[in-house]
Amino acid sequence: MSVAAAHFMSGAGGRPLHARVHAVRRWAYHRRDVELLEQPVATAEFLVVDTETNGLGGDACELTEVGTVLVGGGELHDRWASLVRTAMPLGRGIQYFTGITQQMVDQAPSLEAVLPLVDRGLRGRVMVAHNAAFDRRVLRQSFERIGLEWPDPPVLCTAALARTLLPLQRVRRLEALADALSIEVALVHRALADAETCARVLCALFARLCANAVSIADAIALLAPRRPRRARTKTRSTAARRGGLPELDFADLPRDPGVYLFRDHAGATLYVGKSISIGSRARAHFAPSAPPADWTAHASIVDYRTTRSELGALVLENRLIKQLRPPGNVRLTRRDDRLVYIRCRLDIPYPILEVASEPAAGHAVTIGPLRGRRLAQELVEQLDSLFGLRHCGRRLRRREHPSAYGQMGRCLSPCLGDLDPNLYRRRLDEALWLFAHGDSARRLLDRVEAQMRAAAAEQRYERALWLRRRWRRVQTIIRRLGGVLEATHARPRLVLAPHPTDGSFDAFWLIGGRLVDWGPLPAQPDELERRTLAALTRAGRPGELGAHVPPAEVDELRIVATYLASHPDSPQLVLERRPEPDVLRAFVAAQLANGSSTTVAPASSSPTATAVRAGASRRTSASAIGPSLGDTAALLTRPTTRPSSVIPSPGAAAADSSSPRR
Repeated sequence: MSVAAAHFMSGAGGRPLHARVHAVRRWAYHRRDVELLEQPVATAEFLVVDTETNGLGGDACELTEVGTVLVGGGELHDRWASLVRTAMPLGRGIQYFTGITQQMVDQAPSLEAVLPLVDRGLRGRVMVAHNAAFDRRVLRQSFERIGLEWPDPPVLCTAALARTLLPLQRVRRLEALADALSIEVALVHRALADAETCARVLCALFARLCANAVSIADAIALLAPRRPRRARTKTRSTAARRGGLPELDFADLPRDPGVYLFRDHAGATLYVGKSISIGSRARAHFAPSAPPADWTAHASIVDYRTTRSELGALVLENRLIKQLRPPGNVRLTRRDDRLVYIRCRLDIPYPILEVASEPAAGHAVTIGPLRGRRLAQELVEQLDSLFGLRHCGRRLRRREHPSAYGQMGRCLSPCLGDLDPNLYRRRLDEALWLFAHGDSARRLLDRVEAQMRAAAAEQRYERALWLRRRWRRVQTIIRRLGGVLEATHARPRLVLAPHPTDGSFDAFWLIGGRLVDWGPLPAQPDELERRTLAALTRAGRPGELGAHVPPAEVDELRIVATYLASHPDSPQLVLERRPEPDVLRAFVAAQLANGSSTTVAPASSSPTATAVRAGASRRTSASAIGPSLGDTAALLTRPTTRPSSVIPSPGAAAADSSSPRR
């Protein structure tokens, strides 16, 4: 037996290497990593990694920044960092905590551009991080999200290193360790700064580590928890998933955006999910680290349907869940509670402006989505005071005397019962029209400034001073308020959402505050023009204030609005009543030239090269979505010319055409 083989079998302390590694991880290293584990600590290369996220947990956790520092021989070498674009908008709290703003991540490269560089840096090196379990989980989840294989390097944690080598240091936060080791820290909660601080902690303890561990495997065993973890009792679903479940074949699942469906042996849908990489996300449900779910024990078939974009996957998932009602989908969609809407229902007497987490259903005006509930509520308060609108709730209670707002001249006091409804409606229309024609911020500020100048011309200087303070405060609110300060029905638009890699697009027609049509971008200009004109027929009458949104389509409107708020650079074309064909063709040609040289495939083409004929779904196999015996509605295997007609949008009946009350 060779010396290397003997070291592999026994190692320090007489324990086999695989046993010492198993004390740290429950999965085995690949054979190519054995040589790395045998390397001496003194000559090995370490890549110190730090990650910043959006502050959310579970599947909602997204990488916002990653920084790496190369360490060798107890010295710092190369440094590298990059911001990462996120799919969901950042919360104000995490922006304040890390200093990473929404504008910074909007201009950052995507995961597909950043993670291959991280993968290249980790190959053949030991990953080091502070509280390494967190950074490893974030990186591995990001790798799975784009379908990139996780390199699975050996990992050392500087917090565990301090616990072993600095037993008297009770506080092991990174800043506390740096202070104890006389390491100067200039910046915190940024990836490269924290990675460099962590690297300096590693270098300060490097001599002690080399004295206590000869090889990388010895270092991993040295830092292993001294107390063995208690084995958790497996639930029935977990045991069934890992033991009694037949092996699902994920080999045929594509790495394109889309939805996937898990079915039982009878064909009934158990769970519907979406991802920008169908194969990697569907496989992740059965990973050893995945949380248990009751439906996984019964999954026998996995089907899929591809889309051209992430937005297409979001919309299709929403419609399939509402149609099939699978038991595994407890919540229809995850709502981002950081986004709110200013809405006004026009079907109640003396309508009010209110802030809510959902767009308004029925005949209403919805403004947003906006980031910052308190700022949105303050903006509503400012609008109510500027235009004399009601400050109370929807229910109008009769009063004998005007409220405090009425006594200050900031409310028309319809609660007294002697106010002309037409006067109130004219004031309300003036406020809502500011958000119905674009450039709402400038229109609102110009309106307040005009009132201020008019009051000064009438020598009402106290009111002019009051309006000047209002103007400054409204300007501050608008500057700090994130999102889209515009009515959802303001402009009919054609939106193109890109494929993550191949340069194709999904087209979405947003007309009258609703998603009236969507699908793969037509390859033929005539087909694009025909569908655009057909979509415009669903618009309201010219000059009508508000839109009619069926209640069943509110969640779909929220999904599209949230995506556009987090992707402000999405290609959009404002549609006139009859757009010129040359304008449509030039818009599409420009996006294809910027996105990719690949020609957009016709809408009637097969969704993927691995698709099988209808009905080819079989147990333990992956296939395109076909008819299911367990569902009340059959799904088409191939997308039709208009995908929105495959699963019709609920509540697509003709909207009420009654004009607003004047």
